[in-house]
Amino acid sequence: MMRFLKHSPFAVLAVFLSFHPIVAAEIPQGDPAELGFSAERLAKIQPAMQALVDSGKFAGVLTLIARKGKIVHFETAGLRDRELNKPMTEDTLFRIYSMTKPVTSVAIMMLYEEGKLKMDDPVSKFIPEFADTKVYTGGGTENPVLVPVEREIRIADLLSHTSGLTYGIFGQTSVDTLYRIANLYAIRSNVEYAQEVAQLPLRFQPGTRWLYSVATDILGRVVEVASGMSLGAFFSQRIFVPLEMVDTSFYVPEEKRDRMATLYGKDDEGNLEARSLRSNTRRDARESGGGGLVSTARDYLRFSQMLLNGGELYGVRILKPETIQLMTANHLPETAPFRHRQRKSDGFGYGFSVIVDETETRWEDRNGTYYWSGIAKTHFWIDPQNEMISMVWTQLRGSGNITRPFQPLVYKALVE
Repeated sequence: MMRFLKHSPFAVLAVFLSFHPIVAAEIPQGDPAELGFSAERLAKIQPAMQALVDSGKFAGVLTLIARKGKIVHFETAGLRDRELNKPMTEDTLFRIYSMTKPVTSVAIMMLYEEGKLKMDDPVSKFIPEFADTKVYTGGGTENPVLVPVEREIRIADLLSHTSGLTYGIFGQTSVDTLYRIANLYAIRSNVEYAQEVAQLPLRFQPGTRWLYSVATDILGRVVEVASGMSLGAFFSQRIFVPLEMVDTSFYVPEEKRDRMATLYGKDDEGNLEARSLRSNTRRDARESGGGGLVSTARDYLRFSQMLLNGGELYGVRILKPETIQLMTANHLPETAPFRHRQRKSDGFGYGFSVIVDETETRWEDRNGTYYWSGIAKTHFWIDPQNEMISMVWTQLRGSGNITRPFQPLVYKALVE
């Protein structure tokens, strides 16, 4: 048996479980008044979310607020599946899409702490094809004019979305068109995905500006090369098991699928319609570091609390406090210090948007708050000033903002 464990990919997992209980230590419920909240104002959140459901904007909504390590609000409204009349519940499984990115970024920073990579390492050190990547300067999709990079893409560029890569699904440039022609979503392995992206031109010289992109998917492949493990195995053994995130994974087994929220879109008349997806029920699907995970609010709260605690949860340390500080600082260049010209409140760290000037936002943002969302409208933010974590989750691709109705209610309820 010991010989098996020595050579088994689950050896680390077995050793961990021998010292840690399988049953998760729950993040406790707290008294709102003791934690600086008005219970009366907190009670206004669920009806407000229910009103959004009743209006037909969303099928179901989940909201959660935690402060100083305790939950002060955890409510649901509506249904996770309208067709089968299944209610939204606290243990509902959501496709969190780009909220996968902070998890991948944490994995990269773990490898950074272990000396397996550096922030200024060229990506080609791990994926050789990136040594030949070029920058688009004109000519259209048929005859693109390409020039060499002034310097190679670095790990830090991928973490901060300053690499010059793009997504293809959001922009209308010639480079975005080339991404769509490449049909990256049909690729089933991180190896092939990274190789294919490396052949596509960059939108701009690395390190010169911010652009949301497939960079974190490339980081997922870097994790695999640097660790010698698949991305899913690294996540499970190094993050999910230690943090006791029992429902977070790329693949949802049959016995848990009944808890999955249906993903909705909008038809031509703006009505909700269910979308058929199999990506998280196929074992051969690519483990996307940029958007592949399914999770629950309780699991993601554990991950978020670890971040807010400076890299530790209930005695399990994932990262050092100084590494969390590095991740949550603004790393955009002085020539382009904000994510967008209309978002001068926002810089970008290593895995999240970071509020750098609260006077430039119409929202209730605080300096130092960091956050991100998934494309199906799962959103979280961490407010270190108030030692607070907030989440609002639904499952809708397309128009509709779930965060704006929720965030003011949170801060109106916070009275001290």
